[in-house]
Amino acid sequence: MKPTLDSLRDLIQNDIGKRGLRTDPQRNLVNACPDDFAASCQSIAERPAPGLAIVTGFFIPTATPPAGETDGPLGALFLARALGPLGISVVLVTDDFCVRALEAGLAECGLRKTVPLVTLPTPVQARDMSDADYWRFFDERKGIADLTHLIAIERVGPSHTHDNVPAANRDRCHTMRGRDITDFMSPAHRLFARADPVACAPGWSRPITIGIGDGGNEIGMGKIPWNVIQRNIPGGGLVACRVPTDHLVVAGVSNWGAYGLAAGVAHLRGKRLDAALLDPVREREILEVMVDAGPLVDGVTGQATATVDGLTWEEYAGVLVKIRPLAA
Repeated sequence: MKPTLDSLRDLIQNDIGKRGLRTDPQRNLVNACPDDFAASCQSIAERPAPGLAIVTGFFIPTATPPAGETDGPLGALFLARALGPLGISVVLVTDDFCVRALEAGLAECGLRKTVPLVTLPTPVQARDMSDADYWRFFDERKGIADLTHLIAIERVGPSHTHDNVPAANRDRCHTMRGRDITDFMSPAHRLFARADPVACAPGWSRPITIGIGDGGNEIGMGKIPWNVIQRNIPGGGLVACRVPTDHLVVAGVSNWGAYGLAAGVAHLRGKRLDAALLDPVREREILEVMVDAGPLVDGVTGQATATVDGLTWEEYAGVLVKIRPLAA
């Protein structure tokens, strides 16, 4: 089964937006963790009764209007649509600025009553919370009994704190353009820090953590050395996230990482994804509903359009068609 997983990985790692994922042919974001995609799929597929919390939502303050971006929420919803029929429990987790979009997407897909949606504490609320309090807030609302995995998809995380990063920019969350959005984002990275084995209480069963990202500034990218992101991504030394995950899925578009992960899990379980999941027309219909309700905006153009990362729909959704023969 590994050749199929490797084919899925290679397909979703096309640097279509020219982010710089492979600027250095020798050491880059794509070849930093070559086996992590397969490991991510296996960790879910081989678990008898997985329970997944999927954290998403990336605030674009310069958008018209300021809002969450389309990359991330659409992929999180895809995972809920694809994995639920496989007997995998899913809860979606986000900030208040993405709640309406995800509620609308869940309703459009008939999942509003079966997939819990957790709203994270606001940045102001979180200031007075310890990491344990923050975790407890989430844990009391997550809606699934056995949490086996924490997945971050296109979720910004704080930057590195070493001397190579200017003091004013350390431990801050940045967009790809270097804008500081720390004050707009709930510190969801605390959930992943709480899942660190060092932070776990004795006897507590820690969830496996997976990060999905496409630019170096997302939760999970801390698994890649800072100097690799700095050397490959324009402005990477500033925006690189310091928070690692057990497994890291680097994709050309973060939503593509979700598509590939779902296809890989289904493949390992000997199942075929529903054809409707891989229909670009249906995927755009769902995105349009989410954009209108949220609103959500394209993270590159800043406009409330049913597009992702400034790509044409044909460029973006072509990956769904290419996954079809691999999703068996």
